[in-house]
Amino acid sequence: MANILYAVCGEGSGHSARAKVVIRHLIEKGHTLHIVSYDKGIKNLNPYFDVQEIYGLHFTYENNEVQYLPTVFQTILGLPAAAKSIQFLTKFVEEKNIQLLITDFEPLSCYVANIKRIPVISLDNQHAFTMANVDYPKQYHKEAMAARMVTKLFIPKATNYLALTFFPEKPKGKKTFFFPPVLRPEILSAEPKEGNFILLYFTSPFVEILPLLKNIKKKFVCYGLGKVGKEGNVVCKKPSEKEFLKDLLSCEAVIANSGFTLVAEALHLGKPYLAIPVQAQFEQILNAYYVEKLGFGKYYDELDREKIEAFLSELKKYKKKLKKYKRQDNTKLFKKLDALIKNLF
Repeated sequence: MANILYAVCGEGSGHSARAKVVIRHLIEKGHTLHIVSYDKGIKNLNPYFDVQEIYGLHFTYENNEVQYLPTVFQTILGLPAAAKSIQFLTKFVEEKNIQLLITDFEPLSCYVANIKRIPVISLDNQHAFTMANVDYPKQYHKEAMAARMVTKLFIPKATNYLALTFFPEKPKGKKTFFFPPVLRPEILSAEPKEGNFILLYFTSPFVEILPLLKNIKKKFVCYGLGKVGKEGNVVCKKPSEKEFLKDLLSCEAVIANSGFTLVAEALHLGKPYLAIPVQAQFEQILNAYYVEKLGFGKYYDELDREKIEAFLSELKKYKKKLKKYKRQDNTKLFKKLDALIKNLF
């Protein structure tokens, strides 16, 4: 059995949500796991595993847009902490005799593993873009190039790439393998129902959307708008994983940012999706574009009442298309991961 360092990006909850599923599988297989993460990765994984905290990059958001100058400023301020984490990881892999790194888009561990010549398995959704010839709106060419550069900087070299995607494209190269999104047991075992409300979720406070919703004859349940309470047809709830899952299972459709995990879960559950990507974040732009391209919903950069009502008027069409969505569990990914580890040792 292998002695594995599992490094998890802590920006958002998607990386840690799937890491929890994969880590449990590896432990069940008898491997020894050492886990490092930061921010939401620590918060989401600590209740289940012993997680060491390292420095991680944070994006600054305002009004559904990445703010690059504040992000760069915070990154510069964090450089001493990053150097300290690299020192910690270097000592850690030596003391624990780490044989393999599995990284979910966490860069510091990858740099240390490359220097120490430790095998690296990259397991994330970011490489589904860089390791395939994907289609995307050409006005986002600069964002696409920036995303390629960031992905290469984060994960400069890996032994193998296991990329998660709902896109139909094929991977490039013999070291890259594509798999369906990792789904948590709660989603795989769920029996979704169709309620009479629309679920909304946004990464950063986005109260500007509230006046639009109040003029639409539909009930909305919202998360991430920066407030709690009921105003007419709109219910704003505080963050709660349990409550959000309950609403996701029983909503009629989803209006949200286009983070990979939520999109993947919504499609698996057959929920039409109105995707509003965080502006200037290419990964979300690409996810939103493919939601519309594959006929599972609609994609807009900005919302107004007419766009929301147009989406709601087409729900039957999207639901019909979603019936053909290929629903899969995590078996194929786990089988390949097990084989790669076996071949390495």
